[in-house]
Formats: sequence, C-alpha cells, structure tokens
Amino acid sequence: MMNKSKNLDPVVTINGARFERIPVETRILTSADTMSEIIREYALQHIQPGDILSLSESPVAITQGRAIPVDTLKISPLANILWRFVTKVPYGIGLRAPASMQCAIDECGAPRIVLAALAGFVGKLIGIKGLFYKVAGMQAALIDAAETSVVPPYNHTVIKGPLHPEKVAQELSDEFGFPVAVMDINDIGGCWMIGASEGVSKHFMETVMKDNPQGQDDEMTPLCIIRRV
Repeated sequence: MMNKSKNLDPVVTINGARFERIPVETRILTSADTMSEIIREYALQHIQPGDILSLSESPVAITQGRAIPVDTLKISPLANILWRFVTKVPYGIGLRAPASMQCAIDECGAPRIVLAALAGFVGKLIGIKGLFYKVAGMQAALIDAAETSVVPPYNHTVIKGPLHPEKVAQELSDEFGFPVAVMDINDIGGCWMIGASEGVSKHFMETVMKDNPQGQDDEMTPLCIIRRV
C-alpha cells in the first residue's frame, strides 16, 4: 500500500515489467536501534522471494548515531564564513547553514572543505556545477541540514550520511537472504543508490524509486519493499 500522503501509483512499469513499491511503516528510530532489528520487527513478515528491500539513508545514519543535535555543535569561524557561499538549491538547505557546514568540516576536515569551496568558486566562474561536492566527497553531499526532517527530535538535528552503506547493505543481505539497497531520495526527482548488496542494479533502483514512494515528511516509512508483479 502506498503512503496516503503520496498521490502515486504504487506500481510502475520498467522495460515492460511491473513493480510494486510497498512502504513499511516503523516507529521513530534512534541510535539505540539497529537496522537488523528494525527489519526483523517490521519488514521480515512481509518479504517474499524475489523482493528487494530499500532503506532510506537518513534512518540508517540515525541508527549509527550520526544525528547531531544543533545545540551540541560548536560553530567555528570557518563554518560561519563558508556556508554563505553555498548555492541555494530547490531540494533542501544542504550545507547552506552554519550547523550543517560545521558537520561537513568535522566529517571531511577543514582543508578538504576549504579546497572544495575554492573549487566551487572557480566552477561558478567558468560555468561548471558540482565541483564543491566532487572535491568534498559523498559524505559532504549526504549531510541533511536541521529542519530537513519534520519528525521530532530530528527537526533540530543535522543528520550526517550513513557510514559504509555498501557494507551495511551487504551484511543485512547476508543475514536475511534478500537484496538490500540504501537510497538517498528527495521529492523533486533526486534519487541515488549509495550502497547495495551484490547484484543490485544501480540503474534499476534509481528508476523504480525515482518518484520517492516513501516520502520525506512524516510518513515514518524508512523501509520499502520492491516486488515484481
């Protein structure tokens, strides 16, 4: 069943084959949870042979303790300078806030972020987009600013990207016996597979999940089963 708040067809057709997306609702996750426990509690009874399980990247990160309350962050002078130069984008705040920029510095190191900022500045001058994140790396790109989530207490936290998503997906697949993918998706068409167990097609996952059937508001559906019908 599709989320009630998402006016989408739960079934999509890809290369002549039909696939159903089944969001799985859970409770609010915390760093005391593990994805293994959450899958066992909420998804395992619904999984059928041939299914793929998609995990949203932010909940995976939350279970790894990577949700950082804004009021615990000490914002450096460097973060207070650099966030102002981040380009506004339609899909979220990203690093255009002191707190999320500070998390990028903490995660990637000040030298790399400064180099990325210089690359981004040069890219703007010569008309090349995306140089900041190419230099800063995936972890900088995955940071979700405070207020991105509407679910307390995560509306007041910066959520860093999950660590080792490929390894997480493979370990869960080995444990449960079905394919697993970790996805970074937004509501305006951005869809990236950032890690998956062996044999999962990046192109397929980014196509079947592109319209974000899980949503990113208060749906509380960090898991999604993909099933051929």
